[in-house]
Amino acid sequence: MSIARLQQMKRDGRKIVAVVAYEYQMAAIADRAGVDMLSVGDSVGINLWGHRSELEVTLDQMILACRAVRRGAERALVSCDFPFGPLQQGPDAAVRAAIALVKEGGADLVKLDGAAEFPDAVRAVTRAGIPVWAQFGITPHTALKYGGMANAGPDLATQMKDRLVDEARLLEASGAALLDFTNSGPVAGPAAAQAVSIPVIGGLGGGPWLDGRVRMGFAAIGYLAAALDDEVERYASVAQTALDAFKAFADDVRGGRQIKGAPRPKA
Repeated sequence: MSIARLQQMKRDGRKIVAVVAYEYQMAAIADRAGVDMLSVGDSVGINLWGHRSELEVTLDQMILACRAVRRGAERALVSCDFPFGPLQQGPDAAVRAAIALVKEGGADLVKLDGAAEFPDAVRAVTRAGIPVWAQFGITPHTALKYGGMANAGPDLATQMKDRLVDEARLLEASGAALLDFTNSGPVAGPAAAQAVSIPVIGGLGGGPWLDGRVRMGFAAIGYLAAALDDEVERYASVAQTALDAFKAFADDVRGGRQIKGAPRPKA
């Protein structure tokens, strides 16, 4: 896979599949399934390490996670998120962070959250020869910018369609190779995807009107402790399977039985 092939997929009308992964095993399985891109998200802090916020994640930790995903990716492109800090510190810091993620982490491209606020950093990283996956759209912290509304929804997307399309065009002009449109909605989403020549991908706030979709691997397969108690529709329920397996393992140990998968003693 390559950036050029992803861009050709948009021109051909073929959808791009991306999975957020944090470690080797998930990356290797998703890569074998044929996904086009693996995204190492800064949400690793919350979903893998139990942090309270993405703000606790450091650049060194992102490099470590990116290395693990890189080892599991034989075909898919590997994108790595910036942690909070380098982008906000200016173009020079952004370039240094991007170089570290590529050189030390093995990333093929870097993802910049809130990139519409930092077009100079997008330009600088791109000039350094590093492809950028630029995120924009309506998030809780940007909703105030879009009319002072706390929640993103169809009305807000309709009201701000032109502004969001302008942001997409700005990021393309700044050199972004791909766009990540958060909460695109069925109004602004198609408009933005049609307004630019680069692929526009989105997560749960997106839809089939975009050029592709990204989903956190843990959430898609139900490998979250929270999935034991919610009723969200998922592609699997790995957490429940794991819970049942651990209970069975504990029963075997407490019952004095040989555990499954253990080497059998020789006769």
